[in-house]
Amino acid sequence: MATPLSADSLLRALRAEGLTVVEHLNWRTHNRNSKGAWGPVNGVMIHHTVTSGTASSVDLCYDGHSTLPGPLCHGVIAKDGTVYLVGHGRANHAGLGDDDVLRAVIDEAATLPADNEANTDGNARFYGFECINLGDGKDPWPAAQLLAIERAAAALCRAHGWSQRSVIGHLEWQPGKVDPRGFTMSSMRTRIAARLGRTPEGPTTPAYEPFPGTAFFVAGRSSPIVTAMGKRLVAEGCGRYAVGPGPNWSDADRASYAAWQRKLGYTGSAADGIPGKESWTKLKVPNV
Repeated sequence: MATPLSADSLLRALRAEGLTVVEHLNWRTHNRNSKGAWGPVNGVMIHHTVTSGTASSVDLCYDGHSTLPGPLCHGVIAKDGTVYLVGHGRANHAGLGDDDVLRAVIDEAATLPADNEANTDGNARFYGFECINLGDGKDPWPAAQLLAIERAAAALCRAHGWSQRSVIGHLEWQPGKVDPRGFTMSSMRTRIAARLGRTPEGPTTPAYEPFPGTAFFVAGRSSPIVTAMGKRLVAEGCGRYAVGPGPNWSDADRASYAAWQRKLGYTGSAADGIPGKESWTKLKVPNV
């Protein structure tokens, strides 16, 4: 279980994963908190909108409709991969679902039980992303949109320390639902696992931290990966810290990494202190 991310933290996490994010209207204060709990959160739920057109779909998810007020999710993922944030807090997206499924998500079980009950408030427990698609099995899922779903889910998993098993589809939560239709959640979880640097088949982790991506290293990032990186830089004689390495990415981390890049022979803009895959692999940051 986890405390929901603040609006700022949610935005940073998504952008750090390489996503283009648009803040729609008053999304930061737009929620259904007056109607029920928001948190603790246990996972991420993926939906399809059964609509077409970006602007109208975003407006619908922000406003809702006469029988279901908005927001209808936290973020809308467009065909081009852009994420539109439409709510922060409780949102009308998950509805009542199966308590056995929730327990499996909390335990990050290898398999999910059948969703044959509707007895648990999912709106309190899941972040929700609505993905623009007609949901007819024919409307295509562009590569950019699938990549954005992968990145958005991974961003929240990374922020909370969850694995890919904390990401489910609406069809795995609530009886009678079919969304998302057009790709399998199993295949999406495999993609998320790869992005997180985890082995989909089991709990085994690599000896060294996989490269988390250039976008990971931004102001506001706090992670044990940054600490482990700093310790390796010090061990390589590249530390430029006034105080020992810590979890917060800082100018000292960047200066230290630039020293490592120069030690490897990089010069100019290639030694700017922002980790790249090749130099990161050579640093051999222990898995944390």
